[in-house]
Amino acid sequence: MDVKILEPDPVLLLCAVVLDGLFGDPVYALHPIRLMGATLSFFERMLRGLRLDGYAGGCLLFLLLSVFWVGVVCVLACVLHYVQSEVGWIFQVFVLYSMLALKDLCKHGLAIDRAADLERAREAASMLVGRDTDVMDFAACRRAGMESLSENAVDGFVSPIFWYAILGLPGVVLFKVVSTMDSMVGFRTPQYHYFGWCGARLDDVLNFIPARLTYLGMVLVAFFMPRCSARKALLIGWRQHALVPGPNSGWSEATAAGALQRRLVGPVWQGGMQITDVWLGDGDDPEGGQPGDMRRMCVFVIVTCLLATGLAVLLTF
Repeated sequence: MDVKILEPDPVLLLCAVVLDGLFGDPVYALHPIRLMGATLSFFERMLRGLRLDGYAGGCLLFLLLSVFWVGVVCVLACVLHYVQSEVGWIFQVFVLYSMLALKDLCKHGLAIDRAADLERAREAASMLVGRDTDVMDFAACRRAGMESLSENAVDGFVSPIFWYAILGLPGVVLFKVVSTMDSMVGFRTPQYHYFGWCGARLDDVLNFIPARLTYLGMVLVAFFMPRCSARKALLIGWRQHALVPGPNSGWSEATAAGALQRRLVGPVWQGGMQITDVWLGDGDDPEGGQPGDMRRMCVFVIVTCLLATGLAVLLTF
């Protein structure tokens, strides 16, 4: 089998991005990410049954998922290409397209903006964030959506295309294995504190460079977009990224707040308790969540992701 067909290809990448832009992420039972999650649950039950529910079990979970999914996807791509090259290319585009989520992010964010009443806005916000939405007003719901858009632009789009551009099909599948682990077991709870450590830390590692590249990309986009401030994006992203928990998410959230000249986050409740009242952004800027802010964030994130796509395409030539 010719493994060169698994290398990054600019045409396949562009096709996948166009499909995501046109159709978004399709919802069906056999979606690769759903299957990946089901496989993770099976391996988790198996490992816990063997009493491997600590650090070692979490590391074994990563190895099992990686070998299984990278192996299955790459073997299928090679076999299909051998049978008929066009089918092999279509399969690779399908896999890469399934790993992107830009349109869905924007759709969920705009659902908050289009909500007819506060109750529906809270319901839409709960699809994006895990905080208590029953205490949030319309502005807080919009801010939550804006924060989620800016944060998830990294792991939902920039990181997948980055790892595809670097390592090809195996790279993007491996990234999604780690991302799925982080979302399903990467919690700081008694059940997952040790078992989920591997997935959470690997997710930090794989998003480390893309998060910082997104910061630079957002600064560049802010320079050209109307009513945006590249200076604030640069300074606030650099100075305030550490105010957000985790090594990566603050880079895009703080930079977007500075770029759009809106303060984000504010009081956040979870489990009936206020967990933060930190604001991101210039203290003289108005609070985010005003009418029109969500659409501006969507446009800003889309343009940033298109810039990332262009750079990734150039890298794959």
